[in-house]
Amino acid sequence: MAELSIWAPHADAVEVEMDGHRESMKTTGDGWWRWESVNLRHGTEYALWVDDEGPFPDPRSASQPHGVHGASCWVNPARFEWTDQDWQPPSSRDAIIYELHIGTFTPEGTFSAAIERLDHLAQLGITHIELMPVAEFAGARGWGYDGVNLYAPHHAYGGPEGLQRLVDACHRRGLAVIMDVVYNHLGPVGNYLSRFGPYFTDRYHTPWGQAVNLDGPESDEVRRYLIDNALMWLRDYHCDGLRIDAIHAFLDQSATHFLEQMRQEVTALEKEVGRHCLIIAESDLNDPRYIRPAEEGGMGLDSQWNEDFHHALHALLTSEQFGYYQDFGTVADLAKAMKAGFAYTGRYSSFRKRHHGRSAEGLSGDHFVACIQNHDQIGNRGAGERIGHLVGTDEVKLGAAVTLLSPFVPMLFQGEEWSASSPFLYFVDFEDPELIEAVRKGRQSEFEGFGWNPENIPDPQSEETFLRSKLEWQEKEGALHRELLEWYRALITLRKSQPDFAPGPLDAEGVAFHEEDCWLRFRRGSFQVACNFSGEQRRVPLDVTRGERLILTSASDVKLDKGKVILPPHGLAVIGPKSSG
Repeated sequence: MAELSIWAPHADAVEVEMDGHRESMKTTGDGWWRWESVNLRHGTEYALWVDDEGPFPDPRSASQPHGVHGASCWVNPARFEWTDQDWQPPSSRDAIIYELHIGTFTPEGTFSAAIERLDHLAQLGITHIELMPVAEFAGARGWGYDGVNLYAPHHAYGGPEGLQRLVDACHRRGLAVIMDVVYNHLGPVGNYLSRFGPYFTDRYHTPWGQAVNLDGPESDEVRRYLIDNALMWLRDYHCDGLRIDAIHAFLDQSATHFLEQMRQEVTALEKEVGRHCLIIAESDLNDPRYIRPAEEGGMGLDSQWNEDFHHALHALLTSEQFGYYQDFGTVADLAKAMKAGFAYTGRYSSFRKRHHGRSAEGLSGDHFVACIQNHDQIGNRGAGERIGHLVGTDEVKLGAAVTLLSPFVPMLFQGEEWSASSPFLYFVDFEDPELIEAVRKGRQSEFEGFGWNPENIPDPQSEETFLRSKLEWQEKEGALHRELLEWYRALITLRKSQPDFAPGPLDAEGVAFHEEDCWLRFRRGSFQVACNFSGEQRRVPLDVTRGERLILTSASDVKLDKGKVILPPHGLAVIGPKSSG
């Protein structure tokens, strides 16, 4: 006999509807309502009524086969036959992450279709795939950051079993899976949580609407709802980690912060599942307390996306100076990020018009995830341009090398490895004309500040915008794309074959640069990486005590000469000891 449990603390009556028949649930007196039935089996559809209003999906629905407004479907996750009993994920020190969006990763846009491309990722040297959010959201297409049924893998992607098959297939190929989760807000369509309880608060506001009630009256069960969801992905779907969206939007004044509680409970789950589960945060606060160990007064998260690294590298390669890029653009910015984790550790930010950040001293490189592009930095541009649309091949190769040979955990975005020609645009699939128009105007208003012509921004609601964002896998066989794919393979092979390139203590003394000549040199153990960000040839001095042998170069005309390396415009060289392989 199966049981439904619903939290509705202010309801006078909660009913379950099944096959057109409604039956009352029983209150337990603590805000919870329960109902048992022999008819509640795997695949059974049902809906809920609260004080004679409905029907609504179950807030903890495991499957929404008819979308966000439809009936929920009872799922028994234990029915799936896993083949990963001996699985252990690669450590974060060995991680090379690949962010992907299920809907555009393949022509079919499903979990099953993604399985067919996993061999490519394994052969490339990827260790972890990071799935953009898959929790049920409105319509058939979207980024997933407006999900509303947090426990239900999206029906258009293949639902619960499709996700289980994908994770199991990843593990068979040695690939760990990180799930991107959104706990700071819910989407505007199909969000029925307020009909059940005080999941949201008016005490705070977010850029996306109502703030989640993490610290107000009756917030204990709201936190339970979110943390149970996190544990579900790790336990029932065997995911190996979570990437938590926009933690700077968590508004929580509790003595034990929501994220600290989550880390504690995930740590307890690790003992049950027998493996470490990563927690990666997205944050623009430059606050290392989130990733410092609990014994040092931190929250104990494993790592965070390094926005400063991306912005510094992007601004150097593209010379863009709008928006938050106005805070970057010098070699010194990138050098600071390489030395200290953050570029802004208390200095004045022109973009924010205030001082920003604090020192991350003592934290090692594996606490930071570095990239040259991700879904945000591509998709939140007017035309969804990738780095390969903005600069030439030499700059792309230079940016890739700095990222993959950095002291941080590197991350690629789908198709980056062959410089995919398809953009990654913002797309939605809403039904409400007013909401659609609000999204259009909102995007146009946002981009005016970046100097982009609003009339040239693709319509987010158009299916064509979504279709344009799909990867074109056949193009990776073209000459230019093949050259870049081989470059990525060479960089990943070097990183994985040489222990010196693993993340470790940040080497502040091993970073040198020359602002006027626009070059940077950083040390990775017995290796040196020399970078020329200028449009002219440069002679970069080397630490000759560490050898003078070219290990890898971005161009054929790189040369060594009397303790210096001669680099062509936007060239790069890895120099190592003569005894290295």
